[in-house]
Amino acid sequence: MGVYKEPLYYEIAFSFIDAKKQVDLFERFIRKYSRIPVRRVLDIGCGPSLQLREIARRGYEAVGLDASPRMLKYLEAKAGEEGVRIETIRADMMDFRLKKKADFACAMMGTISYIRSNGEFLRHLDSVAASLRKGGLYLIEEFRLDWGSKKFFTPSTWTMKRDGIRVKTTYDYQLKDALKQTVVDFFRLDVDDHGRRGVFEDRTTTKLIFPQELVALIEHNGKFEFLGWFERDRMRKLTRANLDNITLLRRR
Repeated sequence: MGVYKEPLYYEIAFSFIDAKKQVDLFERFIRKYSRIPVRRVLDIGCGPSLQLREIARRGYEAVGLDASPRMLKYLEAKAGEEGVRIETIRADMMDFRLKKKADFACAMMGTISYIRSNGEFLRHLDSVAASLRKGGLYLIEEFRLDWGSKKFFTPSTWTMKRDGIRVKTTYDYQLKDALKQTVVDFFRLDVDDHGRRGVFEDRTTTKLIFPQELVALIEHNGKFEFLGWFERDRMRKLTRANLDNITLLRRR
């Protein structure tokens, strides 16, 4: 069974995330770079979205978009438990339109990496542009800028525990086709849920978009201004490639 069908275990796997700190950073970016007031926030490929739940607690209109009905159902349930309101939309990140546009959009935790071609990325930008007010920001976390580093193809493994559930996460990339710039993403959760064990895996072929190729695609699309690459935990611009990054765009 796939990882994205297990929202509780997925949330535990990434429970080290400091959503308050991340949303504080969003608000700093908004104050400095947004040309419009922000009231409505869209999280693309949201999953359980600790960030969106924090955004809703701060009084923003919160919208979560995901292709997984299980993730959205879980997000709705958690929002209800926490006493916040989150609008959910089931849609493909390459093909969506909001009836009411957002003022700020984000794609967190490397979600953008699941785009499989330059054409899909351009379609994605078109969809975001159609759903974001002019002057609003689009913040993308963890674009694969560090493709040239030795550790790029080194597996990442970590373990998190909560309420008697232990989740060991393994994340890895394997080169598939250098000419097509494709890699196979391997994502695995080894779960011990009060003695009941399970293994959940996903393998997905995705495309690397190299940094200058990314800038060229944004310029070709024409609907966004490229504001730069930033360190993930602060507003300082990157001086060298790093996986822990934020790519910031502004709707023209």
